[in-house]
Amino acid sequence: MAPWLSFLLSPTTIFSLILLLLSASLFWSSLRWSSQRMPPGPSPLPIIGNLHLINIQRQDISFMKLSKKYGPVFTFHFGLQKVVVLVGYKAVKEALLSKGNEFIDRPPIPIFSRIQHGNGMFFSVGELWKDTRRFTLSSIRNLGMGSSLIEGKMLEELNFLVEKVNSFKGEPFSLKTFSAAPTNITFIILFGDRFDYADPTFITLLRLIDEVMTLLGSPYLHLFNVYPFLGCLLKTPKMLLKKIEETCAILQRYIQTSKETLSGNQLQSYIDSMLFRQQLEDENGEKNIFHSSNIMASVLDLVMAGTETTATTLQWAILLMMKYPEIQRKVQDEIRRVLGSDRLPVYEDRKRMPFANAVIHEVQRVASVVPHLPRCTSVDIHFRGYFIPKGTAVIPSLTSSLYDETQWETPSQFNPSHFLDAEGNFVKKEAFVAFSIGRRNCLGESLARMELFLFVVGLLQRFTFRPPPGMSEADLELMIDPAFTRRPQPYLTRAAPTI
Repeated sequence: MAPWLSFLLSPTTIFSLILLLLSASLFWSSLRWSSQRMPPGPSPLPIIGNLHLINIQRQDISFMKLSKKYGPVFTFHFGLQKVVVLVGYKAVKEALLSKGNEFIDRPPIPIFSRIQHGNGMFFSVGELWKDTRRFTLSSIRNLGMGSSLIEGKMLEELNFLVEKVNSFKGEPFSLKTFSAAPTNITFIILFGDRFDYADPTFITLLRLIDEVMTLLGSPYLHLFNVYPFLGCLLKTPKMLLKKIEETCAILQRYIQTSKETLSGNQLQSYIDSMLFRQQLEDENGEKNIFHSSNIMASVLDLVMAGTETTATTLQWAILLMMKYPEIQRKVQDEIRRVLGSDRLPVYEDRKRMPFANAVIHEVQRVASVVPHLPRCTSVDIHFRGYFIPKGTAVIPSLTSSLYDETQWETPSQFNPSHFLDAEGNFVKKEAFVAFSIGRRNCLGESLARMELFLFVVGLLQRFTFRPPPGMSEADLELMIDPAFTRRPQPYLTRAAPTI
């Protein structure tokens, strides 16, 4: 090799070139919008932007602190990328409801681009997103979402969960045990049937979901999303993609089985419905929206997001009952008055159980399981006197709405009275955005609401949950266990039969 070529390819030279290119990119990016009045924000440093100002694993808290100085709409630099952050209920509502069409898209996030390639429901845009979401909502409604059919499946699953809790015979067990029941409800919709808790495939899927969500919350994964060119140096993205590959291999087996047994007269699962739609597109020569990659991406979306959020919220519910035994007792008193000790709850019971309903909503508010999901402007927009160019990533902070001091009397405390009036009646709160709002709100909202009510009430009807030996209620901290969602700490619990 020629001496001059060895010099050009040396690590020092390559690193210097990278720094030069990044600096140039930052300069031209700033120059492009210098004539426009973007929202204010902290001045960025070269290369890192404003990353030094936040806890990358607790962005929600960092954004709320920054908003006290820069206001509810401010610009933040993730490395070289400008992002507009919305903090507080009013700003989030205005963007997602009043101007929902302008904030409808998703920005390209490197790790999800690698996983989904623009397919699926959560990170797709345009007609693909509209058609896939519309079809998914229609399909899961036809499969019983929000009806007595799926309610019956939930009550069956509740019995299996009660049996599982009883199997510990009062000994401590992990909060993660409660994830099995809501996960199975999603699998009933996806696959047409539930799994036995001891089924090796079910255990493997639970493990993979847990590992994927944990890796998605890793600071190294956040680093990759800010600087994707570092992917070759970071292990976390590679580990994550391998876990996704393992998950997809399992899902592909079910998709293939469904293909072999597909009958248009008996669509028993979401996979059946998508494959039947694909078959119709092929036969009629229609635009191929439901191609194999989109089917896999959509199923993967439901496996991950459709299980993690409700499962995590249920864990928070049990933890909060352990920490606040007086509230647990008050819920149980209401359950005895309305249900007695034998009758299983039904979703309609929530209308006669305002305190239990308020407690479940307050669990969701305090947990704020999904702190935000980024949006992207679909057009150039003027918002609150500021200019936001088309294609700008926007972070509407859902946590900031759920903790908004102007909307909640004691936002940092677990207080079911937030959802009760002076007479003890349940009241809805507009700032309750646990499922997001607008056109990209959670499509499984009605399913999740029903699950949480039936599982929480059904469990408290039969059990009283206490901290493990050696711990008191005061020892239970409501700290976050870093992941893609806001998970509780992995505490153990004990379940005693309710007297």
